[in-house]
Amino acid sequence: MTLTATQVRELLARYELRPSKARGQNFLADPNTARRIVRLAEVGVGDRVVEVGPGIGSLTVALCEAGARVRAIELDQRLVPALREVVGERDVEIVVADAVALDWGAVLRGAESWSMVANLPYNVATPLVMQALETAPMIDRFLVMVQREVGERLAAHVGDDAYGAVSVKVAYYAQAKVVGTVSPNVFVPKPKVESALVRLVRRPEPPVAVRDADRLFALIRAGFATRRKTLRNTLVGLVDADGFARAGVDPSARAETLTLADWARLADEG
Repeated sequence: MTLTATQVRELLARYELRPSKARGQNFLADPNTARRIVRLAEVGVGDRVVEVGPGIGSLTVALCEAGARVRAIELDQRLVPALREVVGERDVEIVVADAVALDWGAVLRGAESWSMVANLPYNVATPLVMQALETAPMIDRFLVMVQREVGERLAAHVGDDAYGAVSVKVAYYAQAKVVGTVSPNVFVPKPKVESALVRLVRRPEPPVAVRDADRLFALIRAGFATRRKTLRNTLVGLVDADGFARAGVDPSARAETLTLADWARLADEG
């Protein structure tokens, strides 16, 4: 059974564990929320799931109860004994490693299709999701819990306040949507921020064709580096006047007004 707040506190005390602020450790302590995450992730019997940052296993158990086969990536070795106690004999393989520096191909061997379902530490959520999108094509679905502002940024579109470089890059790889929010009250210890649940579904192919994806991403980074400046100023040395004209992009526009398709034309024509 998934862990309640009382059980989480008892487990932490028994193993003399103190959540690490530096590692963003806030342990999920509400069975209903754990089951809700699994339901939104659409995890079923036999599905392969990679969970990053399982902590002491609240979400891990809910995934197992849905019939998933879980590979849990945990950086903090102190937590592993408690995690092993919680998951018991369930179908969970624990890998002690830093997910940000992971060789996904090696760790996720044995199956062609995986889902990532995770309560991600806030300080590594964005780089971890981006790294997985870029280097782990076997992960075709994600349901991640992140700080609300981060979630809004991952799923933002042109015109949204949160729209930025990360939003455009995510759109190249996946369809992303915020599918729910989570109160701080369901964690031990309670964080100071609200969390968001973000679903990402990997695209079979990027929605735009570009000759050089590295150039595309370099333009996006440069364009959003100073949001208040016009593209004419942020893309100096990368796109000239003729390039803007060929791409049909106004050089006096700002990065936040361009769609992924606009960036793709700049990458090819600029």
